[in-house]
This record gives sequence, C-alpha cells and structure tokens, in this order.
Amino acid sequence: MKDLWGVLARQRDYRLMLGAGLISLIGDWLLRTGLAFQVYVLTGSTLASGGLLLASFLPAVLLGSLAGVFVDRWNQRTTMIVTNVLNALVLIPLVAVHDASTIWIVYGVVLAQSCLQQFFTPAEQSLVPVLVNSEQLVTANALNSQIRDLARLIGAALGGVLAAAGGLTLLALGDAATFLIAVGLVAAMRHRQQRPETTEETAGGAIKRLKEEWTEGLRLCVAGPAMRLVFVFCLVTGVGEGVMSTLFAPFVSAEVGGDGKVYGLIVSSQAIGGIIGGLVAAAIGSRWPAATLWGIGALAFGLIDTALFLYPLVSSSVIPAFACMIVVGLPGALTIAGMMTVFQNLTVDGTRGRIFGAVGAAESVAVLIGIAAAGFLGDAVGIIPVLVVQGLGYVAGGLVVLSRRRMLAPRPEAVLPQPA
Repeated sequence: MKDLWGVLARQRDYRLMLGAGLISLIGDWLLRTGLAFQVYVLTGSTLASGGLLLASFLPAVLLGSLAGVFVDRWNQRTTMIVTNVLNALVLIPLVAVHDASTIWIVYGVVLAQSCLQQFFTPAEQSLVPVLVNSEQLVTANALNSQIRDLARLIGAALGGVLAAAGGLTLLALGDAATFLIAVGLVAAMRHRQQRPETTEETAGGAIKRLKEEWTEGLRLCVAGPAMRLVFVFCLVTGVGEGVMSTLFAPFVSAEVGGDGKVYGLIVSSQAIGGIIGGLVAAAIGSRWPAATLWGIGALAFGLIDTALFLYPLVSSSVIPAFACMIVVGLPGALTIAGMMTVFQNLTVDGTRGRIFGAVGAAESVAVLIGIAAAGFLGDAVGIIPVLVVQGLGYVAGGLVVLSRRRMLAPRPEAVLPQPA
C-alpha cells in the first residue's frame, strides 16, 4: 500500500488525471451499453447493432497512427481538455434519433467519438510518465488499468438503467456530463507543458513534414529489438483478442451450456478480477522489474485462459468458467501495467504519441484479422481448438518476454532519441 499512497497522495496532477479518466470511461461504457440496447430496440436488427462495432473500430485502424503525430506536437493536457469538450458536443445530435430512419445519426456520433479517442488516448498515456517518477510508473499504469474495469462495472450498469428510463436523450446527457466533469478535473492540473515553437511553412512543406513524422512513428515501432518485441507481442495478442471477442459467446453457449444471462455474468466477472488485480499490481509494482511483471502476467494469463477453454472437455459445470474469469484478472493487470511501463521507458516525450498510435493501429488490424479468422475457423476446426490458440499465444509471448527481460530493462542507451 506504500506504493499506492506514494502515487495517489503525493502526485496531485496524476490523481486529477486518474479521476478524469475514471469519470470519462464511465460515460463511455454508459453510452456504449445503452446504445447497443437502444439500436436493437429501434431496428430489431443484429446487423444494425454490428454496425456500431464497425463505426467504433474503423478510426483506430485508419486514424490511430496519424493522430499520434499531432499528439506529439500538441500540449497533452490541452489535447485532453479539447477532446473531452468535443466529445460532449458531438452527443447533441442523439436527441434527434427517435426511430430506425434516423439511426444513421447514431453511427455518425459513434464514429466521431472514436476519432476523438485516437487523440485522447495517446495524450493520456504520454502524460503519465511526465506526472509520476520513473519508479512509480508500474503503480500508475496498474491504477490506469484498474479504473477501466471499475468504469466498466459502473458504466455498463448505468447505461442499461438510463436507456430504459430515458432512451437516447438521457444517455446523451449522462455521457456529456461525464465529459464535462473530466474537463474540470484536467483543467485543474498544475502541469504546464511547453512544446517547441514551429516556424511557418507552406502547405506543401506542412504535408511533407506530417508524412515524415508519420513514417518516423511507423519506423520507431520496430526500431531496436526491444521495441520490436513490444510490437510483435501486441500483434500476436491482438489476433487472440479478436478470436476471443468472436468465439467466447458461442463457447459459453455451445461448450459450457450457458444462456445469455450466464454469458453476461461470466463476462462481468472478469471486471471484478481486474479491479482486484489492479490493486495488487499497483501495490507490488515498484518492487518488481516491469518486464518481469509483463512476462509473468502474460504467461499466467495464457495458462488460465487455456484451462478455461479446455475444462468443458471434462466438466459441464459453469463454476470453473466464473473462477477462471475472476482469477485471470490479476495476471491481466500485471501484463498491462508491465508492458505499458516497458513501452514508456523505451520511448521519450515528443515521439511517444506517434509510436503509441502506430502500435495501436497495427494492433487494431490484428484484432480484425482475429475476428475474420475466428469466423471461418470456428466452424471448420471447432470453437475450443481456435480459442486454445489464443491462450497459447499469451503463453508463448510471456515466455519470450521473460527470456528477454534484460534487454527490456530501462537503460539510457535504450531510450529512443528525440526527432531532429
């Protein structure tokens, strides 16, 4: 608990940013859950509901790496404030949605918010190492991971209630309120970051510089063996996450024998494990090297997932599924906190945004590949064998990270240089 106290009590700006993130994420889950419900009510179409996923996913693939270039140019605190204000404003058109004929407005709002998120997330992640000491990074990243699970529990529950009580208008008002509260918290931060002044240039020169910085971000993703390991790990596990998101519902139904209620409870139980895991990771974070936490977390995560997917071969009970989803929260929190800390130690302010955006865009492509592959292979090979591959991907990734943890340790010569 000493580590937690050191970050939360002594780092005022980080505490404000963490609170803003929690409030904003609650709004995200509130809207996401409520929209999924309302779109199906208005259209009666699962295809229309699937369109929400596409609208929220495309910007990460198409815009993520480019957005990171601008995040490196802009003040991170200002970027977070502006994106939150714009997020609140783009919710206004939802009040005009009353039937299936206006459902296109919902897709437009979701698309706009997802575009804004491509700027907000790299700014937030780039700011964390600036606000806390290097020895507090693991704890800070673990807390960031924990609030996502906490927001998921609170926001999903509120989203269902607000959708039933007031429809899209109430959902929009509730989500907008969370963004505006987050603006107030971020604005209260004392940290002021100065970016180098840029000279005026022609339109052609600006486009050329943008292209150079964008391609530099792509190059830096694989610059050196340590960053290449981070990049490949994200690709492999991204494919696995796509497989999991596609086949887990069929797994619960066909292999575990659960209904929709059981599926919902199993999925939400992972958030409980994530909250507990985040606390543990935050408490022990500074005592372990980040690469060790990452490797152990990924290895344990993969082993537990593999056990989850294989147990229906010997048992028909749903209890092991609940147990595995709760327990997997701890290694999941260790993995995220350790990997993010390694990433932050390998990059420097001024390049971190574009690298984060490029890695995120590549990971999103990997998730799409996993979704497509699972759709074909789930029927051809079987649900369990394909899901087991997801678990084994984490096992292999964890073993590789542990075998390379010396290479991943923070060293002055390992930090990427500032761009010229």
